[in-house]
Amino acid sequence: MGETTGGGGWRRAGFAGAAIGVLAAGAAAGVAVERLTVGRSVRQKARLALDATGPYGTLRGTPGRALADDGTVLAYETDGTDGAGGTGAADGTGAADGARVVDGAGEAGRTGAAEGSGEAPVTVVFSHGFCLSQDSWHYQREALRGRVRTVFWDQRGHGRSARGPEEPVTIDRLGRDLKAVIDAAAPEGPLVLVGHSMGGMTVMALADRHPELIRDRVVGVALIGTSAGRLEEVSYGLPLAGVNAVRRVLPGVLRALGSQAELVEKGRRATADLFAGLVKKYSFASKDVDPAVVRFAERMIESVPVDVVAAFYPAFGAHDKLAALAAFRDLPALALAGDQDLVTPASHTEAIAEALPGSRLVVVPDAGHLVMLERPGAVTDALTALLARAGEGPDNG
Repeated sequence: MGETTGGGGWRRAGFAGAAIGVLAAGAAAGVAVERLTVGRSVRQKARLALDATGPYGTLRGTPGRALADDGTVLAYETDGTDGAGGTGAADGTGAADGARVVDGAGEAGRTGAAEGSGEAPVTVVFSHGFCLSQDSWHYQREALRGRVRTVFWDQRGHGRSARGPEEPVTIDRLGRDLKAVIDAAAPEGPLVLVGHSMGGMTVMALADRHPELIRDRVVGVALIGTSAGRLEEVSYGLPLAGVNAVRRVLPGVLRALGSQAELVEKGRRATADLFAGLVKKYSFASKDVDPAVVRFAERMIESVPVDVVAAFYPAFGAHDKLAALAAFRDLPALALAGDQDLVTPASHTEAIAEALPGSRLVVVPDAGHLVMLERPGAVTDALTALLARAGEGPDNG
């Protein structure tokens, strides 16, 4: 019966695809979405129009490849300071869009180039979140282009990076991947590490395994919409009983769906409208977000195969890197979140800020999990301010 592709089979595939859509947005299954009133053909045409006209994800840098210690090829791109200037220059206040800002006591931190780095320029390394890609940093890349050297990379199984042989994928594995990218793309000179969601966890895993790298070369860190652990307590805006029920069955469901990836992907496409509604609910909070941005996020999330989603999922429940934050205690740090983030709530970012005396806490109002796309000015301003605090701002030097 499980092989059928008749009406019942398609419905089962559709619901399975919808469940994976929730996971891909970083949430849990069982969300109710209001029925859309616009005709399906009209919505399909609208999506095609947005795909054709949206500028998001079009920025490209100099491509490179890093080899992880298990042989996986990781794709990255670099932008140098001689590139074309971006738009949306920041004023360095870190308070755009009415963001709530709290400065830590250890404001000074370490400034300037890391000892022994010579004249090498600072490199800002961006790590993206689950079911996204390096293109999720579109606005920040545009704003910093030509002003500071940057590296953007795709986590394994995402974007242009290979999947790799290890399953399930652990956060510690991602930390080792980040080290490989740094070794290939920025082998010397000071570093500023930026991570969103799973990318922030990746940065913590790097610090846990390579505290000497943080001590010797890192001059600043930004942790955006992420968590140091206790993700099992997140309700995703759902009733507690429903969340607990989903958590009990989800690992087995994911294993089963991962073994029938082709069928699930068909169902995922068949439930595109429901999937789009879930992406918007769990990625954004404001009602005025650009539809092209929403569609861009949807495309990134839907591009990650269901079996990759299944391979990564167990890592989040096991993630606990609060102790690893100690490596960043003496550094200028940014902890930023949207105030309506349902995936990694702002309270998790506040806990990170509490663990980092030198941090600046920025809580962006009316923003969800993909705050860097929803409120790009606030995020870019906060990052520019961090670079200035680290003595490595675009206007310093």
